[in-house]
Amino acid sequence: MTKRLSLPKPTPWTLWVGLLVLLLIGGLTAGILIFTQGLHLTNLTDLVPWGLWITIDLSSIALSAGAFTICAAVYLLGLKRFQAVARTACYIGLLGYSMAVLTLMLDIGRPDRFWHAVTYWNPHSLLWEVTMCVTLYLTVLLIEVLPILANLEWLRQRYPKLAGKMASAHHLAPVLAVFGLGLSMLHQSSLGAAYGVIKARPLWYRPDMSVLFIVSAIAGGMALTVFASMLSSRLTKKAKIDDALLERVAYFIGWVLVFYLYFRFWDTLAMTYTYEPGRTEGLRMLTKGTFAFNFWVGEMLLGIFIPMILLLKKDTRLNPFWRMAALLMIVGGVVAYRYDTNLSGQLIMLSYLPGQPSVLYTDYTPSLIEWVAGLGVIAYGMLAFSLGVRYLRVVDHTLVEEEHAEAKHPAPEQVPA
Repeated sequence: MTKRLSLPKPTPWTLWVGLLVLLLIGGLTAGILIFTQGLHLTNLTDLVPWGLWITIDLSSIALSAGAFTICAAVYLLGLKRFQAVARTACYIGLLGYSMAVLTLMLDIGRPDRFWHAVTYWNPHSLLWEVTMCVTLYLTVLLIEVLPILANLEWLRQRYPKLAGKMASAHHLAPVLAVFGLGLSMLHQSSLGAAYGVIKARPLWYRPDMSVLFIVSAIAGGMALTVFASMLSSRLTKKAKIDDALLERVAYFIGWVLVFYLYFRFWDTLAMTYTYEPGRTEGLRMLTKGTFAFNFWVGEMLLGIFIPMILLLKKDTRLNPFWRMAALLMIVGGVVAYRYDTNLSGQLIMLSYLPGQPSVLYTDYTPSLIEWVAGLGVIAYGMLAFSLGVRYLRVVDHTLVEEEHAEAKHPAPEQVPA
């Protein structure tokens, strides 16, 4: 009698990884089509050149801001107890910025010329400054993540000397925190300023965009770090957290939301005092038209006000469910803010023909290939983080204590007989 070949039963882990791999394959296929056939496959136009991909780009950079925020608190302000949280934030930061690079490679149309900004300097351009800062900060994040990559068991067993050198990069953390803080503050603010200086788009043309981008990024970046840590600890035993540390970070996020709510309302209400053509029409679209639900519900209610109350109120902040719900709402609110900002300024245009300026309207809906490519980039980030939790101890708050113990009491060297 022949034995039947029995296949291993799928586990939640294999199903999760399989889903992400399928999305990755779809994104890779869409990327190849875009590179070979061009951007005409998308619904991007000369009127709306920044669409879904730029929203993913802006959101991934904003949600990576936990790296520079928490690292600055640990290595510059001396809050060493948050060092374990900083490890997770750095890893998420590296993934977020690499996701931004992938979306930009799709969006620029000529990815073979990505190096032109480094060679042909244009110091008067905000986008050039953002490009240089992102490139340099990505390098800083790579160095900061080297000690995390050194935890890979295969690397430690196969190449112990290389793993040891990678782990020793941890001593550069204070210096890297200084560079990371400067570079991040520069390009996070300049991303907002890149919108705020475009006079042809009146809804964008205002000086507070850089402040809003920084404050929202600080809130969203830390919120994603804490949420990802808490979620990982509930899905796998590989993730070990100190809930008291995460609760303190969540409390600080609540106060950041207070400032964010003030600046966002001030920014919006201040535009009601102007009759500049294009700005009032854009504000009407944002508050009463196409983006009204995103603005009032996604940004203001769910993205700022409700999570602010949940995180500042001690009873709900100490409750893991309500804390995670608040953090997830903040992440969604930051994405909604980037989406509203990116698109609302493009759908309202001014005609500069001779005579009285007139307002023109357009629309934009991402094409299927834009969605497939964008989901592929998001799947890459989720898969890399999942593998990091499982194999690199990215979310392990006991690891720092072990490293400190080994530093104080190193293992005795074996003397050959």
